[in-house]
Amino acid sequence: MDVIIITGGSKGIGKAIAKKYVNKNYKVYSLARSTSDLKKVTQITVDLSNLNDTEACFKNLLEKIKKQIITSITLINNAGRLGKISTIENLTSNDITNTIQLNIATPIILTSLFIKSTQSITCKKQVINISSGAATKPYEGWSVYCTSKAAIDMLTKTVASEQKLIKNGVKCIALYPGVVDTNMQSQIRETSESDFKNLQRFINLKENKELYTTEFVADTIYKIDTENRLENGAIFDIRNA
Repeated sequence: MDVIIITGGSKGIGKAIAKKYVNKNYKVYSLARSTSDLKKVTQITVDLSNLNDTEACFKNLLEKIKKQIITSITLINNAGRLGKISTIENLTSNDITNTIQLNIATPIILTSLFIKSTQSITCKKQVINISSGAATKPYEGWSVYCTSKAAIDMLTKTVASEQKLIKNGVKCIALYPGVVDTNMQSQIRETSESDFKNLQRFINLKENKELYTTEFVADTIYKIDTENRLENGAIFDIRNA
């Protein structure tokens, strides 16, 4: 059994990835606050910003999965939030904390639990982190989001470095999906230019039909994964695929 566990698998990119893998006969589990209309995906409702609930839920899921005969298992850290778009002095402590919690604290904790729980399993094991070009390019108004994605990239590199030294270790890679037509893009376009100086660029991308579809992103990620294109620790922009 080939297993995919994806966070935020009920909407946007996450839903498209879940649909792609389940259609390729993977056993797919989605951890998200909401559910989708994907019938073959096992959807587990959990608030990923609640650490106690998330940890208990994830541990329970991994224990159930380990009782099966597994040929591969992958954790896709996809869930994330942009947070309030504005310069840093206009952000509340709650909004900052919520963004950091979901975008980086939760992936770190899930990655830790995943590696520990699968140590005794001998098969293809990997963590795929959905990062962003915002990890390397500062956008005024996205200070917390950019920071969290830069942290995801460093998490990827560090975990990969640790796991290279371990027999039957876990492969860890990060992917930049490009600018994708999701609810996050709708949020960006509804922002005032005083809060986000790059607003017009994103409006133009939508009007010129230059946004990637979630299906394209899912297809590309599946291809990169199943063809084993990337080495452990790689951080890759799918626009270069």
